[in-house]
Amino acid sequence: MQLTLRRGATVLMLLTLASAATAQQYPSRSIRMIVPAGPGGGVDTVARMVGQALSAALGQPVVMDNRPGAGTMLASELTARAPADGYTLLMVTNSHAINANLHKDLRYDPVNDFAMVTQVATVPYWVVVHPSVPAKSVKELIALARRRPGELHFASAGSGSGTHLAFELFQSMAQIKLVHVPYKGGSAALIDLVGGHVQLMISNTINSRPHVKSGKLNALAITSYQRHRLYPDLPTVSESGLPGYQADVWYGILAPARTPVEIVTRLNREVVAILKTGDARERLLSQGAEVIGGTPDEFAAVMRDDIRKWGKVTAGLKLQMN
Repeated sequence: MQLTLRRGATVLMLLTLASAATAQQYPSRSIRMIVPAGPGGGVDTVARMVGQALSAALGQPVVMDNRPGAGTMLASELTARAPADGYTLLMVTNSHAINANLHKDLRYDPVNDFAMVTQVATVPYWVVVHPSVPAKSVKELIALARRRPGELHFASAGSGSGTHLAFELFQSMAQIKLVHVPYKGGSAALIDLVGGHVQLMISNTINSRPHVKSGKLNALAITSYQRHRLYPDLPTVSESGLPGYQADVWYGILAPARTPVEIVTRLNREVVAILKTGDARERLLSQGAEVIGGTPDEFAAVMRDDIRKWGKVTAGLKLQMN
């Protein structure tokens, strides 16, 4: 019995030493950051901003691997199954939390199959419409939709995405009926919205801001509780006819579960430092993001809270995907 215990302790000690040695050598090669959307979207923009700064801090390339599709589940599953060695990361959005309740056949656990690194930032959505839509406010949009039930088409970054659920909540509270058109990422959705193939969308401000500034899209309201510092003249959805409405998108970094704690700690320390100072922070702020940064435990709490929040929404709207 004592011999068995001694052997077990020896094995544990050797594994601990091996883990510490691996962490000290980390990183010795390039790091892959999986992005659950195509190039050019909000999550891709944030991933590249952080990835560029992280590459400089670690002394190794951080390579973007865009994997759009399946409402971000494709990227999440790929990350969950990757080696837990610190060389695969995922720039995740709140769609990761939404999917926990929306899809009954998830092939991964959204919390237990991942190591939380840090929450990066939050960004509000806004309601944007094609200029051909004869509505200059949320109230006018709701009135138009009630006159033309089932005729207006809203785009999303994919079934089950944050932009999808944000609009499902919108139309439920407004008691209107629109047609959902899902895309493989926010950038693809915006291309069709700008082209007039769909009429409206709830989009994150990073993704659609250039189109609003150029006049290719009209922004009717912002989805945060309060007006945004960059758009002080734009009302909130809540004050525009849907009291209590609120939605936003957050971004964070995950690694596969069982990634050595020393590596997760190192990554957390480097990313939080990037978010506190430097060019990446200023670029995020200029895009309208609220920079967060924090501990893995704090990010895990955000993840669990959001799973509960959107679970209530999907249950109330009786939404579930196969």
